[in-house]
Amino acid sequence: MKKSLVAIVGVLLMSLLVVGCSASGNEEKLSALEAVKAKGKIVVGTSADYPPYEFHKEIDGVDTYVGFDIEIAKKIAEDLDVELEIVDMKFDGLLAALTGNKIDFIAAGMNPSEERKKAVDFSVVYYDAHSTMLVAADKVDVLKTPEDFIGLKVGVQKATIQEGIADEQFSESGKVAIGKIPNLIMELQSGKIDGIILAEVVASSYAENNSDIAVNGLDLGSEGGVALAINKGTEALLAEMNTTLEQIMSDGTLDQYIVEATELAAEE
Repeated sequence: MKKSLVAIVGVLLMSLLVVGCSASGNEEKLSALEAVKAKGKIVVGTSADYPPYEFHKEIDGVDTYVGFDIEIAKKIAEDLDVELEIVDMKFDGLLAALTGNKIDFIAAGMNPSEERKKAVDFSVVYYDAHSTMLVAADKVDVLKTPEDFIGLKVGVQKATIQEGIADEQFSESGKVAIGKIPNLIMELQSGKIDGIILAEVVASSYAENNSDIAVNGLDLGSEGGVALAINKGTEALLAEMNTTLEQIMSDGTLDQYIVEATELAAEE
């Protein structure tokens, strides 16, 4: 009898343990949105060197994060009724920061590629742009096609779709991959590289602020759109983000963000 009771108690304890673990698992999957609201803050990761998406601007003597991705992040925080914390880092470190739970989502002009989708989930696509090239202003009429760059050096930002473009369309050029775009700009201005592949809107922003570089008009194709990145298993939080994105796309707010960010980027 004692052995039977012990066995029964053991089975009950095991059942409770399994149920408890199952409940914890479900709770963990549903906790991302609740956790953000509980702490009253959502943390966005970005790489603030990509105008007009995200960049630094001195406003009233204060170094400030600006750009239409930043405005999107602010609107998401506002709709969730929480504060926004911005973490700035190199683009190629963003996914690791997200999967390592150091940030809650990424807003950084990121393309939702199939490779990235293996690690994280993405929001709806909210903007698309074509890639082009920045070159020295005095070479804008000379370096106009991929063939013109054979044997020359082409710069790209690490871990971006533009790096893939360099590999595919400029295979006979030397590729220089650097984490931050301002460093690429300096390499171009000093003659260490001959061109930089960038999203058209970003290339135009840098060209407008630097008279010694120019966009050569080369159309290197669509980026495939940009979206917000978020960890897998955070469906409720992702749904809230998509609701905000769809709203600002439909009512014209996103267009306003883009115009204002582009104007800010063009200011000296």
